[in-house]
Amino acid sequence: MTSIDLNADLGEGFGRWRLTDDEQLLTVVTSANVACGFHAGDPATMRRVCALAAERGVRIGAQVSYRDLAGFGRRAMDVPPAELAAEVAYQIGALEVFARAAGSRVSYVKPHGALYNRVVHDEVQAAAVVDGVLLADATLPVLGLPGSRLLHLADKAGLPPVTEAFADRAYTDQGTLVPRGQSGAVVSDPEAVVERSLDLARSGEVTARSGARIAVRARSLCLHGDTPGAVDLARRVRERLETSGVRVEAFV
Repeated sequence: MTSIDLNADLGEGFGRWRLTDDEQLLTVVTSANVACGFHAGDPATMRRVCALAAERGVRIGAQVSYRDLAGFGRRAMDVPPAELAAEVAYQIGALEVFARAAGSRVSYVKPHGALYNRVVHDEVQAAAVVDGVLLADATLPVLGLPGSRLLHLADKAGLPPVTEAFADRAYTDQGTLVPRGQSGAVVSDPEAVVERSLDLARSGEVTARSGARIAVRARSLCLHGDTPGAVDLARRVRERLETSGVRVEAFV
């Protein structure tokens, strides 16, 4: 039977401000990418999300990013490699405290936003992320885009690489994500997102923005938690996958 993991970005708030419906999304997803305080999140939020995830058997992942609260981690930044490696390790370590307190652990690492896109092609920044993960825990899987420098270097360093796809983001013919600043970068039609999710899970392919069919073989499917109607959409995606014979389970 075909199987796939469903992950979502959670804990993306700060203080009184909350962006994601963590409690409801944690009834749907199998892996939670928890913001670690650099693009969003704070200690109380991290602790709460870890407790909820552990209670529901959802795997906890550290969503590491550039230090960019004001820009939600989506602004391009140039961080010296040694500094970036230390900041990645710092974020993982902070989340690990709350995961352990909840009776769980950090099970994987996923970059966020500008860092995620940067390490698709940037060897130096990708190596810094890998170095940071190794510093924190040399056994942690790394979640990223198929064919990225990040996954190549993670694999080379002995960190399990895990490929990821996005049903609600447009793809280029090269298999990369269309930048958010460009028209049509986000797929907003719920039915289209559901169908793309099933297509990715069953065929390992998706229709690019140009109309071409491209291979995107992924073990995990990301459902963005900060989009309007995210919970309902996530439920529809999971229901469609399961009724179509796709087993939904964590990759780790």
